[in-house]
Amino acid sequence: MSESSFELMKQEPFGPIGIIAHTANLDFVRMVSDVLYSKRLKRIENKANQFVNSPGYLRKNYILASDLSRFQTGEGKFSLGESARGHDIYIITDVMASKNLFDLNGNLHVSSADDHCRDLLRIISTCAGKARRINVIMPFVYEGVQVRKRESSQESLDCAQLLKELTYLGVSNLIIFDPHDERIANAVPLLGIETPRSAFKIISTLLSKHNTIKLDKDSTLVVSPDETGIGRAIFYSSMLNLPLGIFYRYRDYTEMQGDGLAPIKEYKFLGDDVNGKDILLIDDIIHSGYTMLLTAKILKDAGARDIYCLAPFGLFDADNTLEKFDKAYESGVIKAVFCTNLIYSRPELSQREWFSEVNMTPYVARIIDGLNVDESVGDLINSTTKITEFLEQVRIGEYFDDVGKK
Repeated sequence: MSESSFELMKQEPFGPIGIIAHTANLDFVRMVSDVLYSKRLKRIENKANQFVNSPGYLRKNYILASDLSRFQTGEGKFSLGESARGHDIYIITDVMASKNLFDLNGNLHVSSADDHCRDLLRIISTCAGKARRINVIMPFVYEGVQVRKRESSQESLDCAQLLKELTYLGVSNLIIFDPHDERIANAVPLLGIETPRSAFKIISTLLSKHNTIKLDKDSTLVVSPDETGIGRAIFYSSMLNLPLGIFYRYRDYTEMQGDGLAPIKEYKFLGDDVNGKDILLIDDIIHSGYTMLLTAKILKDAGARDIYCLAPFGLFDADNTLEKFDKAYESGVIKAVFCTNLIYSRPELSQREWFSEVNMTPYVARIIDGLNVDESVGDLINSTTKITEFLEQVRIGEYFDDVGKK
């Protein structure tokens, strides 16, 4: 079959793109829409593929007008300001956003993850039966840390329940970034779940800001702060071809705490000598920062040089977390912290000298662009090839940062 015949057999896009944003992450969604417009405008100018003349392919603004309101009882209502009929809908939600306030029986209430989750179901039900396809982009998956019930315990599995509700409501694709445990997908085998990693953007941003880091086994070590994050650390270690170190938490199971966990008595480090080496400390999320700062201190006391904390999601939501990182930075325990903008960040976080935000909007826009035209997103989701090519550019001194400067 000729190449031209094959091109004719390709399906048209499922429908024009319509992006729906939670009010909590509207700024992020606007940036995604702008990047998507720029990508498609350039493609039209270059006549890059057969889809460029499809109705609705190019729009100055892909965001559909919508409104999410609250009653004083705390109940909510979602309404669309324009039709979603025939659209390929992409709902981008941030269940971790903590900036939305509403009046609840005369008291100000901060929207919780549960509130955002319920709002998501409202949005989906509003679009169901009208949109051609509904896709949900939830970078931080709701209740994704809990993947199984503990033995002899009656507990809810809220993440599994949410995934089942999304399937029931007709969601076609769910995009989540860097899940704590990918086994959550087992709850809904028929739902299309993609789990892209933010590693490429984190690595490229790190090296663009700190070009003194040497990516060789004698200079730099990848470290997991606990045994639960070994998989993530192995990925970085393999991609960067760097040795791996792991902290193992020794628990005393003769003493059980109120939360049902055994207390941690000791941290043991398993790995090469860290003396004089830079450390890439890898985790999936920063809440209180306790584990990351504790292990950073142990590594620093052992002679480590510069310690870089890398995590896709930076909440910094416990008491005095920012102040603790300030102290660790001022005392030289940590060199820098890198987190993505996939979830809401407290305004005061961006003011910290030690913090760098990793911009993920081009990646999200590219995923939407690919899914819309039924392009295989395997290469987008699996960043291995991209990281390998980038590291080769780094090796020969030809990599570029986000603003295109060498």
